[in-house]
Amino acid sequence: MGRFTELPVDDWDQSPCLIANMDLMTLSEIRRAAQNGEVEARVHVQVESAQAKTTRELKPYCELALSDACDRMTLRVWSDHPAYKACSALPAESFIELTGEFQSHPQYGLEARKWTLRPLTDPEKAELLQGPAELRAKQTTDWEFIAQSVKSIVDPRLRALCETFLKEWGDRFRRTAAARNYHHARRGGLVEHTAQMMRIALGIAPLYPELNVDLLIAGILFHDSGKLWENSFSENGFVMGYDERGELIGHISIGLELVNSFWRKLSAENAEAWKNFVPPSEDVRMHLLHLVGSHHGEMQFGSPVFPKTPEAMALHYIDNLDARLEMFAAGYTTAKLLADRIFDRVRPLPGNLVKSLEKFSESPPQAAPEEGRLL
Repeated sequence: MGRFTELPVDDWDQSPCLIANMDLMTLSEIRRAAQNGEVEARVHVQVESAQAKTTRELKPYCELALSDACDRMTLRVWSDHPAYKACSALPAESFIELTGEFQSHPQYGLEARKWTLRPLTDPEKAELLQGPAELRAKQTTDWEFIAQSVKSIVDPRLRALCETFLKEWGDRFRRTAAARNYHHARRGGLVEHTAQMMRIALGIAPLYPELNVDLLIAGILFHDSGKLWENSFSENGFVMGYDERGELIGHISIGLELVNSFWRKLSAENAEAWKNFVPPSEDVRMHLLHLVGSHHGEMQFGSPVFPKTPEAMALHYIDNLDARLEMFAAGYTTAKLLADRIFDRVRPLPGNLVKSLEKFSESPPQAAPEEGRLL
């Protein structure tokens, strides 16, 4: 990769600088590459915030929180940097290109040196908001799987409840994260988490025929539905704001409220059709509420009750399994390397991460040829 050309701060409002030989990468790609040394790259990001701060020695600096579809980084702009004034005035949710030399700091994570900024063009903003092609395709597939799983629910009451929720809140669902920090903490992460949980549920259902699969699928859909208020991203960006309902009530209570609200409406509309169904509609409602309320497993983690049915216990462990395996996958990318195949702890996992055993192969992978050497 070639060297980049500095773009004067005064030129921000002019045409983008010509850096054709500089790779455009995502933050995650830069983070992975920086584990092996310094990386020169461009990255398109949104400014979550620009905060004025001071060091212990009272030296002023500006801290920019930057995000793309999958990752975040912090850029510290010191008061003697030529872009300090401009960075301090950057409004939240601005879109910029950051060009520079990136390296992985053992304490502060991903850092940039010799960097420049410029605003993104409208087409570049639109491309960034769609996310990387691979992630975009995965989330589209996951959303279609959720819709298909809901359509396969046999109980018409649970199917109608789930379809009504997806129709009314689907757009917001598709831009919500599954968590603020620990797992699937990205735009659309709740779709990925929910779809994978449904795959696990459908995978184990034949092994445990006592499970009510209709109830389990509905419980998976609604278990984190309250996060549409706790962890929702803005319509046009990667900034996860805060919502008063999410703060005051919490996602479990909101999920219970959603189920009850939709159930009352649908029950009134279908009273005659549902009156002779088995099991009784009130039993179905209570069991679904129990799955939503108990999915954290313990009261100390926010659930008002412990899981008391097979479906509730299954949902709790499926939720934990997918969340924690996602933490391992992300940790191998972001955690500090302590030794060969050993990574620093990623909370809330209980200890240092160790790279998993590779899958069996009859022959070892071929080593890459040395640079400049012909095969």
